[in-house]
Order: sequence, then structure tokens, then C-alpha cells
Amino acid sequence: QVVESGGALVHPGGSLRLSCACSGITFSNYNMAWYRQAPGKQRELVAEITRIDRTFYVDSVKGRFTISRDNAKSMAYLQMNNLKPEDTARYYCYANNYVASSVEYWGQGTQVTVSS
Repeated sequence: QVVESGGALVHPGGSLRLSCACSGITFSNYNMAWYRQAPGKQRELVAEITRIDRTFYVDSVKGRFTISRDNAKSMAYLQMNNLKPEDTARYYCYANNYVASSVEYWGQGTQVTVSS
């Protein structure tokens, strides 16, 4: 099970920290990622962290967002700073098994709205 939390309404320039709690899996065997989907748009990859802590960010969030993980707590995080209106979307946590890539889990998402 993958459950996101931390979404909210925030002013431009503000910060949020999204959390992703995982259960029922061996968390350390999973690459973790955050995706987002805005109304009328396709779901896009925002950031990824592999099981060995390699990270990837989409260009639009580089320098503003930071993905991290805590294997002891089976948690993944997305720290979002200097938020912009274009960051408004539903954010989804995604877990993918690094050995059996067909084994994957999605959360239900958490809404982030950036507006003045």
C-alpha cells in the first residue's frame, strides 16, 4: 500500500513537504518516484530516487524540489520550495520493484494548489 499526504493550498513562493508511506513491501527493494497530473494534462514524472539514492528531477523543478527516502521508516518525501502556480496538480507516489520491474504500486494522490 502506498499513501500520500501533505498536499495543501499554498501561496506562490511557499513550501510544502509531501510524504509517502509504504506498507506491505520490502521498501529498500523499490525505486520511488513522484508524479503529478494537472487538470487536462498527462501525468508527468517529477522526481525519482533509486534504491541506492540516485536522484532524477524534471527540469522544471530542479533547484526547487528535493526527493528523499527513509528506508527504516518505509517513507519517501518530496520537499517543494519556491512553489509556482504551474506546480498545481495532484501528486502521486509511485513504487517500482528494482528486480521485478512489473511490480509497481501507485498511491491515490494528494492535491497541491499554488495560488494567491
